[in-house]
Amino acid sequence: MKFEDKYPEVSRPYCACFVILRRENKIAMVLRKNTSYMDGYYGLPAGKSEWFEPFSKGAAREAKEEAGIDIEPKNLKFVHIVHRHGESEIEQKFMDWVDVYFEASSWAGEPYNAEEHKSERLDWLDINNLPKNIVPPQLSALEHIAKGINYSEYGWN
Repeated sequence: MKFEDKYPEVSRPYCACFVILRRENKIAMVLRKNTSYMDGYYGLPAGKSEWFEPFSKGAAREAKEEAGIDIEPKNLKFVHIVHRHGESEIEQKFMDWVDVYFEASSWAGEPYNAEEHKSERLDWLDINNLPKNIVPPQLSALEHIAKGINYSEYGWN
């Protein structure tokens, strides 16, 4: 018997970690490509957390993988959490997410597009004048963070 058959009531959200790298009023975002999700849109360095990985370490790992920088987890400040419902038709039936956002106070190295197969480039975007092609749930989270709101929900009817 499968675990999910034995325990169907167990919540199984996917968890993702996001990192905000800020220089004055600019934040680092990568322009997505070849990912099958929101290609052509800007997103923060982010990704799914791995089994038995604390969110802060997952965020630091993703920053290294996507932006080529080293961040000590102690230099990540929790700023927001989103309970996000899946967006596609199949996700609407089977998936929800817990997205955890951190802002880095310092890091080692100069951020760059470290995953050229998944991103066109890394750009520093003006937080007060973001382009229209920002991944919508991330834009929503950034708007909440700007207002000092630590929790939000996205995609629930």
